[in-house]
Amino acid sequence: MSDTSNPGQTMRAMTYDTYGGTEVLALTEQPRPKVGPGEVLVRVRSASVNPVDWKLMSGGLDAVMDVRFPVVPGWDVSGVVEAVGFDTPEFSPGDEVLAYARKDYVHGGTFAELVTVPVRALATKPASVSWDEAAGLPLAGLTALRLLKRLEVGEGDTLLVHAAAGGVGSLAVQIARTLGARVIGTASERNHDRLRELGAEPVTYGDGVVDRIRALAPDGVDAVADFVGDVLDVTTAVLAEGGRHGSIADGSVAAAGGHYVWVRPDGAELAHLAALVERGDLTVPVAHTFPLEQLADAFRLNQEGHTAGKIVLRVSTD
Repeated sequence: MSDTSNPGQTMRAMTYDTYGGTEVLALTEQPRPKVGPGEVLVRVRSASVNPVDWKLMSGGLDAVMDVRFPVVPGWDVSGVVEAVGFDTPEFSPGDEVLAYARKDYVHGGTFAELVTVPVRALATKPASVSWDEAAGLPLAGLTALRLLKRLEVGEGDTLLVHAAAGGVGSLAVQIARTLGARVIGTASERNHDRLRELGAEPVTYGDGVVDRIRALAPDGVDAVADFVGDVLDVTTAVLAEGGRHGSIADGSVAAAGGHYVWVRPDGAELAHLAALVERGDLTVPVAHTFPLEQLADAFRLNQEGHTAGKIVLRVSTD
């Protein structure tokens, strides 16, 4: 733990010093981040939880990403620019922003009072969008948008969305509708009304799902977006000849002619999504909020996988 004699040089952060479960999380004092060229320092208002956060903490991506302990987890953020690095004319102190703040290695994340963010990942937060909504948008929204763009979803397409009521899937449904697509979405029956509100035609997953999809699209669907994994057999059974498919959860789709997508930070695309929220074309439901020090509780709730909306940490209010 760092020296706390000068509070201006430290910040509160949730950290872990080793891989493990929620028991490795602790509220600690960490050095105030240095702001490098092309970066901004953001005072965090809200930061949302994603499954990748606790998967990283468990060591599940150790073969993919370098880690520097202690780790401050978290990749989604909304907040206020506190300082800018050299040659960063795009933003100024006081600007309200949001970002998918993933860096090239795992170390200084968003579950802290302050975080540095590469300017390429930042977007301006519309005034009408709440801090919690803004924090819940980046990773899930950019993931949905990236897969839909890779599939070239557009006007007149019939799109099947697997796990359409989930955090990413529900955003994909809405984005696809703004692109002019007809959307069929798989979900449990309790979420069917919600999908109808979003503009999708719901079908129940499980035994018989291929027949239920075929009843809605007898000639097959033009594209399939998979946000859950282990559904390739369904995808190939309902895809029209020449159709496109992709997944964020199943790398084996590449061998079947599909696209495997992992999202990249992109401030310009995030600004587009924020504009959709501002116009009312895209909603970001927030299911639960926690204070920073209750991150372990937020992770456990996210691990249950039944939350209909984003889980958000409220870090600061001023």
